Amino acid sequence: MKPYKLLLLLLLCAFTFGFTSLGNKAHWKNLFNGKDLDGWDTYIGPDLTDNGKPITGTPIGLNNDPRHVFSVVNQDGENVIRISGENWGAISTKQEYENYHLQLQFKWGALSWGQKKGKKKDSGLLYHSVGPYGADYGAWMRSQEFQIEEGNSGDYWGVAGGMADMPVIVRMDTAYVYNAKGALTTFKEGSKQGRRCIKNGDAENPSGQWNTVDLYCHGDTSIHVVNGKVMMILYHNRQLEKGQELPLTKGKIQIQSEGAEIFYKGIKIETIDRLPAGLVNQ
Repeated sequence: MKPYKLLLLLLLCAFTFGFTSLGNKAHWKNLFNGKDLDGWDTYIGPDLTDNGKPITGTPIGLNNDPRHVFSVVNQDGENVIRISGENWGAISTKQEYENYHLQLQFKWGALSWGQKKGKKKDSGLLYHSVGPYGADYGAWMRSQEFQIEEGNSGDYWGVAGGMADMPVIVRMDTAYVYNAKGALTTFKEGSKQGRRCIKNGDAENPSGQWNTVDLYCHGDTSIHVVNGKVMMILYHNRQLEKGQELPLTKGKIQIQSEGAEIFYKGIKIETIDRLPAGLVNQ
């Protein structure tokens, strides 16, 4: 092949595979502007006792944050989102999203509160969030949870009616662990297996170091990735609404406050037209 034809072929490949919506930096939209929480709502549930019981049934509510649970602080010369964890609640995007790749970074702080004090630090990325605020534990909308918790980052938890199917193997009759070759199993509230599926392996960095989370959602499938390693693939994302199973494939994005100090940065999203083949086949 003549050199100029080879060059044209390489340029064509670059255009076809390198400049599509999947992975093109030009298509990224920053969800955190690096200055403030513009573009996000805050919601805080009722004050809790140290045993996790509501002191009153009244939530602190929407865009009312007297304790500054959610704030922007400067760390090492850059602005990041600080979530104190003092109250249960979340920041949530004002906009709904579907068919996307979301990426963010997180690291743990030092503080913990209430019934979480001295235990594994806990937060979570809640996606496909729909319905009323405070539907689960008085703090979170119905959603699918990409668990962010010390030692458990990448797990699945169905929030307030969220449900999905994952292939799993069973350990000790009660622990359902994601395994691509396992039996496809439905996780939902009230079932024998419950609404938690345990991730495959561990990729989280030691506490205090930054971690990168990637969430891929397309159609009714989603993929949880921690520091470049696939933790699990969810199939048939859906929700239970008045006894009926309905699709759950789009919604707002929530980031939890759940009893532990945590920092987030680099929150960005891009639209995708397919899931990455290299991840789906793992």
